[in-house]
Amino acid sequence: MSLSSHLTELKRKHQTLSSEVEQAQRSPGVDGLHVAEMKKQKLKLKEEIKRLSS
Repeated sequence: MSLSSHLTELKRKHQTLSSEVEQAQRSPGVDGLHVAEMKKQKLKLKEEIKRLSS
C-alpha cells in the first residue's frame, strides 16, 4: 500500500468515525464511555494522519 493510499484510507476512517460520534451524541441513552472511546480512536487517527503528512 502506498503512502498516499494509506493516508486516504486513514482520512476515510477518521471521517466515518466523526460521523458516528456525531450521531451517537445526538442519540439518547448512548453510553458515554463508548463515545469517549470513539473520540480517542478519532484523535489517534488524526495524529497518525498528521505524522504521515509531515
